[in-house]
Amino acid sequence: MKKIAVLFSGKGSNFAHIVNTLHHKECEIVVALTNNPLAQGTQIAKEANIPLEVIDSKTYSSREAFDAEVVQCLEKYTPDLTVLAGFMRILTPVFTEQIKSINLHPSLLPRHKGLHAIEKSYHDAHLNGGVSVHYVTSELDSGEIIVQKEISKTGLSFEAYDERIRALEKEALSEAIQVALK
Repeated sequence: MKKIAVLFSGKGSNFAHIVNTLHHKECEIVVALTNNPLAQGTQIAKEANIPLEVIDSKTYSSREAFDAEVVQCLEKYTPDLTVLAGFMRILTPVFTEQIKSINLHPSLLPRHKGLHAIEKSYHDAHLNGGVSVHYVTSELDSGEIIVQKEISKTGLSFEAYDERIRALEKEALSEAIQVALK
């Protein structure tokens, strides 16, 4: 069975979805890693008996030093794929040139790279929004797209749009993991 690592920074809702839909079925999550010691997602790893690594990004003098520590940690688990599921860090070539990884982004890339993509997408002139899962490269949100899923914004409040995007993220991420592991 193929092995994955999942990196997250917050609630871990996408991580939880991977645990519930793919873990021990399509792949094995060999490690969960967070840069945030207070991340709620740590509880998901504990409940699922998945090894958990906490590497506090605030304690490193540079992005490169943090990324080197993450790479060294991941290498112990030898994942076939690393999944960034709400991992709120811009990664340097120290990471991107050594680790095969994919990232979930809540917009139809190349639109709205970076932070606040859901808000930017909702307020733009396009009739549709969506999500993208792409391979991670050294350029922010610019790697080859694996999966994109699209929805119409017509008639949706921001709250309804946000909810639909978050549901779509889970579907796209599961699909992209399976594609990337083939």
